[in-house]
Amino acid sequence: MPSPTEEFLADVLPRQIAAERAVHQGDAGPRTALWSHADPVSLFGAWLPVRTGWADVGDAFKRVAAQFSDSREYRFEVVAAGASGDLAYTIGFEHNTVSVNGRPTTYTLRVTHVYRREDGEWKIVHRHGDHPPDEPAPDVELGP
Repeated sequence: MPSPTEEFLADVLPRQIAAERAVHQGDAGPRTALWSHADPVSLFGAWLPVRTGWADVGDAFKRVAAQFSDSREYRFEVVAAGASGDLAYTIGFEHNTVSVNGRPTTYTLRVTHVYRREDGEWKIVHRHGDHPPDEPAPDVELGP
C-alpha cells in the first residue's frame, strides 16, 4: 500500500510538471489551475518581489509566462517531499532550457512548494524559488 506521500506525489507531480512546461511555453493557464485561489497564497519568485494573495500571484503568473517561449527542457528533480492530512510539501530543483524575452538560456532554480488539499484536490499555496548558491544566475531577467 502506498504511503500518503507516495499517493500525493503520484497525483500532483504529473500535473505540476505539465503546468510548468506550459508556463515555459508562455501559457499560464495550467499553472493557474493548479494553484489555490483561496487566500492565503504566496509567491517568493526567483526574479520577482514577494507576492501575496491570489489576485497578485495570479497576475504575476500571467506576466512571467508572457516572457517565456521555446522551452526545450523542463525537469523537476524532487529532493524531498512529505504529505500529512491536508498539507504537503516538495523541495527540489527545476532545470530549464528556455527562451526568456527571446534570449535562449539554461538555468536551475531550487524550489519549495507548499500544498493544501481543498475539496479533495491538492492545490499549491506557496512557492519559493531562487538560484542555488553554487550555480551562476542566468544572464536574463524577467520583468516585474
